[in-house]
Amino acid sequence: MKTIIAPSVLAADFANLQRDVELINESKADWFHIDIMDGMFVPNISFGLPVCAAIKKHAKKPMDVHLMIEQPDRYLEAFKKAGADMISVHAEACPHLHRTIQNIKELGLKAGVALNPHTSLDCLEFLINDIDYVCIMSVNPGFGGQKFIPSTYDKVRKLKSMIDAANADVLIQIDGGVDSGNAEKLAEAGATVLVAGSYVFGAEDPKAAIEKIKF
Repeated sequence: MKTIIAPSVLAADFANLQRDVELINESKADWFHIDIMDGMFVPNISFGLPVCAAIKKHAKKPMDVHLMIEQPDRYLEAFKKAGADMISVHAEACPHLHRTIQNIKELGLKAGVALNPHTSLDCLEFLINDIDYVCIMSVNPGFGGQKFIPSTYDKVRKLKSMIDAANADVLIQIDGGVDSGNAEKLAEAGATVLVAGSYVFGAEDPKAAIEKIKF
């Protein structure tokens, strides 16, 4: 299977958001990655439901909404209405993670669990057959443009082994610092979805940049 590329809209030009959304539509990218930050779970505020809905008006590819927020259950239905096709929540923000995953599934959406760099894979042991994807944070969440954390490779390999052992159908998504220098190694380790923000939208030719990380 070809690596799924999900450009992060957080790195787009917000003054020309429709232009950048259409650029992704016309590229070989597969999803839109939408980072929602509340200034509480992470030390930054990005954008919310109105911007998500505005992107949906022009997006021709699935919208992967990454909720970096506290108490995400409050907003699951609202983000579905705003256009989400899939939602990932942070294990660290969900004391009843299995219930939250069930709530996402009941809305008819794909469900993912996001893990901060320090978070162990152990929390997935009894969930691995209930989720559609795991988002491994390869930077500390909250800001774009950060440097990739090298220990991510081992974490991906361990997660791939866990998925295989459980005979689960789960995608491994990498979010943070992805570029042409690490994309191939991530894919070899078992990553199936690569989120790229600054690398794509900061490139002179974003479409060519996307093609360089699609294996």
